[in-house]
Amino acid sequence: MSDLSIRAAGMAASQPNWGQEQSAASEDAAPGSGGENGGTVEEGLIQSMLREQEEQSKSLAEMIEAAQKKAAEQREALKLPKNNTRYGDAPLEAYARLARAKNKAQVNAASGFARRKLFQLKAALHSDSENTPTIRGAINQLQKSINRAERKKRELDREQLLDRRQAKARREKEEQKAKRLRQELQRKRNQRIIRESGYTREAVVSEKIHAQLTQTQMELRQQMQDLSASTGMTLEAVAQQYAAQAAPPEAAPAGGGIEGSF
Repeated sequence: MSDLSIRAAGMAASQPNWGQEQSAASEDAAPGSGGENGGTVEEGLIQSMLREQEEQSKSLAEMIEAAQKKAAEQREALKLPKNNTRYGDAPLEAYARLARAKNKAQVNAASGFARRKLFQLKAALHSDSENTPTIRGAINQLQKSINRAERKKRELDREQLLDRRQAKARREKEEQKAKRLRQELQRKRNQRIIRESGYTREAVVSEKIHAQLTQTQMELRQQMQDLSASTGMTLEAVAQQYAAQAAPPEAAPAGGGIEGSF
């Protein structure tokens, strides 16, 4: 009898523990099932955010690529043609030949070279309108070289005359006169050489100035085209607007004081 009561008491004591274990297991299982559903939603949000970020990155990359392409096109449009340097080389070569000329025949050869280049550049004015300032600058220098060649021929004639007078004074034993004529001849030659070296420097400066002017005109033309495309205005209207902005302000009328007789 006592054994039965002991077993009954043991079973009664174990039932509460068993109930607690079942409830704990159910509590453990419940968060697990909810975690699976919550994890699925969270993964979907993350994937959606990643896709959105990827699309934004693609659109940003496309915008950057388009901007770089447009900038490259503008640089290419503003780039000077490769033959632009040859326009400035023609006067330099003409002056170099003129400086090397020692007699009238060589001067005539240098002048002939300048005339041929002058004819070619005048024809280039009609075929290369973008480099008009550079071509005109080269034409101006070539025309100067032709005129300076004529001057050099006159100077060579005078130097030759001094040389003959010096030789005559030497033959006649007029040493003082021969020395004076020799010094005068050397002075004239030195002056001519210095002046001819300045021709080349002048041509270099002229080439740089006209190349910069050509670049400025091309940039201005590109700005006018961009403004016309963005506003819908014609190029003529844009040019008139630029001209109006660049025009100097009108001067105030003279005698603006109060007129009257006292």
